[in-house]
Amino acid sequence: MPTTRTAKPMSTTVPPADAPPDLTPDSPLPPGGETAWIEVIQKMDEVYNDLLQYEVALEEKNAALEESHQFIESVLASMSDILIVCDRNGNIEEVNPSLRHIAGKTADELTHKPIFDLFADEGERARARDVFTRQGRQGVHDCEFFLRAGDGSTVPVSMNCTPRLSQTGKLMGMVVTGRPVGELRRAYSALRQAHEDLKRTQGQLLHAEKMVSLGRLVAGVAHELNNPISFVLGNVLSLKRYASRLESYLGAVHASAAADDGALQAMREELRIDRILADMPHLIDGMIEGAERTRDIVDALKRFSAVDKMTPEQVNLNEVVERSVRWVVQSASAKFAADVDLPPGLVCSGSSGQLQQVMMNLVQNACDATARQPDARLTVSGGYAGDMVVLRFTDNGPGIAEENLGRLFEPFFTTKPVGQGTGLGLSISYGIVERHGGKLRARNRPQGGAEFELSLPVESR
Repeated sequence: MPTTRTAKPMSTTVPPADAPPDLTPDSPLPPGGETAWIEVIQKMDEVYNDLLQYEVALEEKNAALEESHQFIESVLASMSDILIVCDRNGNIEEVNPSLRHIAGKTADELTHKPIFDLFADEGERARARDVFTRQGRQGVHDCEFFLRAGDGSTVPVSMNCTPRLSQTGKLMGMVVTGRPVGELRRAYSALRQAHEDLKRTQGQLLHAEKMVSLGRLVAGVAHELNNPISFVLGNVLSLKRYASRLESYLGAVHASAAADDGALQAMREELRIDRILADMPHLIDGMIEGAERTRDIVDALKRFSAVDKMTPEQVNLNEVVERSVRWVVQSASAKFAADVDLPPGLVCSGSSGQLQQVMMNLVQNACDATARQPDARLTVSGGYAGDMVVLRFTDNGPGIAEENLGRLFEPFFTTKPVGQGTGLGLSISYGIVERHGGKLRARNRPQGGAEFELSLPVESR
């Protein structure tokens, strides 16, 4: 039996009336469709351009923000003052490298920790809590606290605190800045030391000017004293000759007088004529010696204070040393003694006045250095060493501090109080010795005391 098949009717979907017609690449555009597609493409281009501009602007803003961030970080890194940013509970949100350096901790170790943990001890923490709580919105200004450093020491810091407020005036936290007071104290100490050095230098310059004026005065006084001393010395020499003649005359008178003239003999005994005649030569010799010594002193003063033009001459160092020692010892206290142990005939070539200035400085320094010693003593020894004359000035004082040995010959360096030393004596002496072709050295002796060694050439160089 044949099978009969029937065809099912095809279902068709009717599109809505407002739906656009189906288009294929080969199908033609409906009327007005081309204009619509052009407008759509234009709008898409405009949106794309806007997106590109927004992206460029965003990249520029991000670059500016990054640059600002780097600038702020560089400023914070270069700050020597500490900076701490906290929230309203006092927990640390941000710190700068200066605080990290002082605390000896990293940023991660400090972040979210209470700011009061930075203070040195519980007493400082309680005081900081009280100050920050009471002054809250008013802020804290120049309040000194002690922080605990990374090495366990305490660091004094002058702190300032400013509140952080939101746009609505709500308290968001605080910003704490501080400057280590140790730096300020060191700067103040350095400034004060510079001021003291300036005052001391000023005093030394004034004293040096006084010494220059005194030198001119001494030169004038020595010149004026030379005339009356010469007059006195000349008269004493004449008196000596007259006394000799009177002695001969009186001897002849007494010899020719009658032996039984008892009155003349009694008057001679009563007036002690014989004793006077015996003492008169000694008195006159003493006056002559004193006048000659005074004349030598005046002559030495004239040569010492005169402007020496460094005319080479043969200088008798024995006389220069003895004269310098005598001058200083006579003007010093009675307990200062000086022993001169030099072979005779020490001669060098140079300026007598300048070398005397060097000797006097060395002897005077030894006198000052041994002022507190119960038995202050200076020993001057030396002799020839090849083509040099070597003199050693050795005292029994406390010696020279090791830190001062290298600065002894610097201008204006002195360990004496202001007004008692100019700091120029050894510096000038060193220059004089160098101009003479010699050397001046200083050292401490193992057995105690200081020793200055002066070497001078025998012949001029």
